[in-house]
Amino acid sequence: MSLTWPGNALGFPQRTDKWYLKSCFVTLILSDMFLWLEFSQRVFVIIVLTCVRCVCADVPAPEQPELFLKKLQQCCTVFDFMDTLSDLKMKEYKRSTLNELVDYVTVSRGYLTEQAYPEVVKMVSHNIFRTLPPSDSNEFDPEEDEPTLEASWPHLQLVYEFFIRFLESQEFQPSIAKKYIDQKFVLQLLELFDSEDPRERDYLKTVLHRIYGKFLGLRAFIRKQINNIFLRFVYETEHFNGVAELLEILGSIINGFALPLKAEHKQFLVKVLIPLHTVRSLSLFHAQLAYCIVQFLEKDPTLTEPVIRGLLKFWPKTCSQKEVMFLGELEEILDVIEPTQFVKIQEPLFKQISRCVSSPHFQVAERALYYWNNEYIMSLIEENSSVILPIMFASLYRISKEHWNPAIVALVYNVLKAFMEMNSTLFDELTATYKSDQRIEPAGCRCCCGARRDAERSVASPLPSFSHTADTQQRKCKHVLNFPLGQLMQSFHPTTKIRSAGNSLFNTSLKKKLRV
Repeated sequence: MSLTWPGNALGFPQRTDKWYLKSCFVTLILSDMFLWLEFSQRVFVIIVLTCVRCVCADVPAPEQPELFLKKLQQCCTVFDFMDTLSDLKMKEYKRSTLNELVDYVTVSRGYLTEQAYPEVVKMVSHNIFRTLPPSDSNEFDPEEDEPTLEASWPHLQLVYEFFIRFLESQEFQPSIAKKYIDQKFVLQLLELFDSEDPRERDYLKTVLHRIYGKFLGLRAFIRKQINNIFLRFVYETEHFNGVAELLEILGSIINGFALPLKAEHKQFLVKVLIPLHTVRSLSLFHAQLAYCIVQFLEKDPTLTEPVIRGLLKFWPKTCSQKEVMFLGELEEILDVIEPTQFVKIQEPLFKQISRCVSSPHFQVAERALYYWNNEYIMSLIEENSSVILPIMFASLYRISKEHWNPAIVALVYNVLKAFMEMNSTLFDELTATYKSDQRIEPAGCRCCCGARRDAERSVASPLPSFSHTADTQQRKCKHVLNFPLGQLMQSFHPTTKIRSAGNSLFNTSLKKKLRV
């Protein structure tokens, strides 16, 4: 059986010009049809696709740039991939042509004439710049739902690959390309970062990074537009798919900032990057955001105080997951902080850490207690134990007796032991003060109850009655919770009765100090 041009069955039109392989007719004689089918599917496809990628293989070198331009013009045609059955042959032909172009710009030399630059930018613009479809649902959750993938990705991927190799070519001349890769082009490129397809955003990240590196005149514009995207994201929409990718680009940009930092860079940190911590979707880009913050602090340690105070200002109140992320970021900052900067923020910082240690959510408490496993942070705490220990002591003491999670109690014991070894004199003083407060508590509650009875007599309408239980302490607490705030502050000491710990991990000397 004699067969001619099996490429027709694969969607490749017959061509007789020099560009497309002049004599590509193949005659194969096989006695068994099944063997022919197996061969055609598994072997011949590879042969044909390999051949068509040999761009200009039979074309003289002087003619190759002209044919390159023709191929670029040919690839400006955009097909509708929403209809999976339409133009199958032409789609496959364009895909093959794009493959040819990718290989050609990778290995060839002398193809980048001045006439090629506008044609390359035109072809790329026709293919990648488009109106992105709206999200399928307003309730789309990037953490839970699968993203919508771009239907035309078989072509888009090759266009992006071609453009990246074009930008990375040794023959690429930014002085010529800047006429065509301008602010309008960059603005359209940034809009594509809102694509739901993570594959496209990854390519866009590489493209934008290459443009930022090669076009010095566009750098300030790119930073300004990223600034605008983030501000819209924080204060208006709270929706933009490419925040993580843009932050990743910024991380490398910040790393290259010259010293001393310009005022605009510091303002970007305080006015844009810090407020990004407030959005609900923080978990999608927190790693990249924390990296940018740390890069700034390594460049200029004097920014540590405004950064930490900004984080404390936006500290999450109800989301434990975000608290854990904030604690992780703070530890990264403390890893690079200078001792002189640490002294400036230690009081507000450890007041917040004390609240985190007291959290009933064990992951928050655990993450805060892990700070004491960091050797550098421990050295900073030891140098400033006279300030930090009084802030932390009451919370640690109370948790050692009351926390529901045994693992947290064990960690607290270790922290208390470390504090005792750092400054045993101050530890003893704080222990004695805490015990004294515990002894005053019952008298304070009685004063509260007496004052409350006087207050009840002075009002016309009776206050709600309280249920009497066998538990005297519970009754006292109910009186306290309903007592007027002014008199309560004068007569009540807000301390909590401590139960016996009896934990085997606690050493004997520390148990004696903490025994009530």
